[in-house]
Amino acid sequence: MNYKQWLAEQLAGKLEGVSRETLAELIEYPPNPQMGDLSLPCFKLSKQLRKAPQAIAEELKAGWSGHALVSRIDAVSGYFNVYLVPEQFASQVVNEVLTQGDRYGAQDIGQGRSVVIDFSSPNIAKTFHIGHLRSTVIGNALYRIFKFMGYNSVGVNHLGDWGTQFGKLIVAYKLWGNREAVEADGIGELQRLYVKFHDEADIHPELEDEARGWFVKLEQGDEEALKLWRWFVDISLKEFQKMYDLLGVTFDSYAGESFYNDKMAAVLEELKAKQLLEEDDGALLVRLDDYQMPPALMVKKDGGTLYHTRDVTAAIYRKNTYDFDKAIYVTDAGQSLHFKQWFKVIELMGYDWAKQLVHVPFGKVSLEGAKLSTRKGNVVNLEELLTKAIEKTREIIDEKNPGMENKDEVAREVGVGAIIFNDLSNNRIKDIVFSWDEALNFDGETGPYVQYTHARACSVLRKAEADGGAAAGAGALAAAHLTNAEAQGVLRELYLFKERIEQAMDRLEPSIISRYLVDLAQKFNHFYHECPILKVEDAELRQARLALVRCVSITLKNGLSLIGLKAPEKI
Repeated sequence: MNYKQWLAEQLAGKLEGVSRETLAELIEYPPNPQMGDLSLPCFKLSKQLRKAPQAIAEELKAGWSGHALVSRIDAVSGYFNVYLVPEQFASQVVNEVLTQGDRYGAQDIGQGRSVVIDFSSPNIAKTFHIGHLRSTVIGNALYRIFKFMGYNSVGVNHLGDWGTQFGKLIVAYKLWGNREAVEADGIGELQRLYVKFHDEADIHPELEDEARGWFVKLEQGDEEALKLWRWFVDISLKEFQKMYDLLGVTFDSYAGESFYNDKMAAVLEELKAKQLLEEDDGALLVRLDDYQMPPALMVKKDGGTLYHTRDVTAAIYRKNTYDFDKAIYVTDAGQSLHFKQWFKVIELMGYDWAKQLVHVPFGKVSLEGAKLSTRKGNVVNLEELLTKAIEKTREIIDEKNPGMENKDEVAREVGVGAIIFNDLSNNRIKDIVFSWDEALNFDGETGPYVQYTHARACSVLRKAEADGGAAAGAGALAAAHLTNAEAQGVLRELYLFKERIEQAMDRLEPSIISRYLVDLAQKFNHFYHECPILKVEDAELRQARLALVRCVSITLKNGLSLIGLKAPEKI
């Protein structure tokens, strides 16, 4: 039940000229339960109705005809406050969670529609580092959230498997590399060669021309260049897959930049036919002066293509293939201008679906204040970070629960979860200064805290079942036992879950889910410490509290899954 919509319907027609939709948008949940369960601040209506906020609140109170769900109403300081009947609220929330189970919080908002999410997209032959983590975990969370809301989610890993960097790598390999070293160290050796190329090119700038020449050969189908390129790609994909397996991330398409090589010519012809392409000193570009942006360069002087060319081509291909309702691109905020440029090119081509293209920017990651740079070798290897997090978790388990089964599996789920949650706990646009200590700190409002709370709830339920006293099922709840402040605090959080998911989807902001999970865990732990669950004589009270515990375990598990974390039942 959507209580905001319900209250808006109750108040609709009581204020002249104020629609139900306007009321629903204004109604809020007071931070302090003593101010009601629902509240309508009347301040924003004051100008429209030409009345003082308090007068509006009192008018609503005077016109209230009562309802079985409401225990009392108040008009205080310009707010119209509604207090729900606690038993009714408890019964509705608990029964909904227990009935829906692992679908609790899900909706069919996106039914029949597709959303394409382009995320992760690392460059071939470069180490998968913490800079790639953000796009990967934000994109994966959005993929799961949209799917949970009924959309057909299509996850695309637009691999950086084309471009001048491959000319650089071919030059570096031919000058300083050998097959044995690459086979032995894989992507580590390829990155060493890439870094060496840039060091040497600073001294010998002619190497840059040689690299550009090799990339043109690659674009023209040169056999030697293609053979080396395919080898570099295969080595890289094996390394990336290890990271995706650890992170629990999957994709529906790995079509990278190279996939669009044979599709760009048609797009360039279309741009020419629509008189959008302009030649400038041998290069081809689309002028965007009228939109206060630099031109979008589509073809270089040497005939090579660029990111703009490939992104425009990819968008047209994806629209034709998936008929998306929305195409989301998850990259760092530094690429915002690039996306504005080629989104505008799509619009100028006459495609009205240009408005369905969405850039989801996130803040940059720096290493102790210094910019991450593969060229300079200034990166934190993600595999190293995840391995350390897993090792630390294993040490904690060995110390606190040495006899636990599946230690390695749980250490992996909690360790990796800590890194993912650490990234998703802040607003995505916030810049992050990476710190080993912070990343590996499991105390406080962290992923392990939420996972441990879930495991605690599961432990209570296991003990209850072992004692032969299971939780009340849906419809069998003695809701009067869940009217105390601690239980009602948990119930309010449980109720908010569906709304928080919708907000996370609308704002493309997974951190809303992360923060919600911490809030729910804190409310539950307060209830757990203040309200005995297993050691109570009253069977109905015990069953009711156990039902609430089961609701918390279900909701925490669902929420953790939405942001890509596992929910171990024992830690």
